Amino acid sequence: MLTRHILKRRPVQILATAGLVLAVLATSGCSTTRDKMTTGSIPKMNKAVDSMSEPELARAAESMGQAYDRNPKDRNIGLSYANVLMMQGRNAQALAVMQQVAIANPTDREVLAALGKAQAAAGQLEKALGTINRAQTPDRPDWRLYSAEGAVLDQLGRSDEARGRYRMALQIQPNDPSVLSNLGMSYVLTGDLKTAETYLRQASQQPGADSRVRQNLALVIGLQGRFQEAEQIAAQELNPQQAAANLQYLRGMLSQQNSWQQLASQDKLKKKG
Repeated sequence: MLTRHILKRRPVQILATAGLVLAVLATSGCSTTRDKMTTGSIPKMNKAVDSMSEPELARAAESMGQAYDRNPKDRNIGLSYANVLMMQGRNAQALAVMQQVAIANPTDREVLAALGKAQAAAGQLEKALGTINRAQTPDRPDWRLYSAEGAVLDQLGRSDEARGRYRMALQIQPNDPSVLSNLGMSYVLTGDLKTAETYLRQASQQPGADSRVRQNLALVIGLQGRFQEAEQIAAQELNPQQAAANLQYLRGMLSQQNSWQQLASQDKLKKKG
């Protein structure tokens, strides 16, 4: 579903090209991208989880883990705890948490959607697809589930089907930045960077777009050799430490296909020409 404020730690969308493969389930719309974890008995946090630093995430995970230990059947605690764990890359543990929450809440659509997201993050793609399909209801379809289904289908190499799901999501929720971003990254998977950039630019211009969407845009621009532009976008809205981490990750991603120096050199030559 680059996806997040610190790309190295938390990739946001599905990402791959012929010479570059990184497939992860983006946030993909199973839940809102700005969950504050302030509901009910959930420990109160002062900022969105996706904007936390590594130490802040560690403290949040410890606090949420203690709340989960006290009440492992509480859906809100379980959903938030699993979300924090996935932010840390602890996908197997997040899946175990969501499995317990789903047992206690077997008909809850949001819980089933989050379980599917956790299954996909843990590499259980076929299971994730089945879980998401069970959560969907044709008479009252959820656009978030369509987007989540698309993200899984993309990881299974079924890009045409995935894009169909994203467009179904957009029919219900027009111009949603997370869906547009997923759609853009779907085209990255098949090497169509121009189309990918079109959708990602559209996504980044929406009122609800967050830094994760712009990081995906930065990656696609960088993959096309426009290094300086990519670097400028990647550094937006981030503190110096986060920007440095993002740029280091972006360099590493691009170096798998072309050397960072070569891309930077090409970009300078284009500007001179």
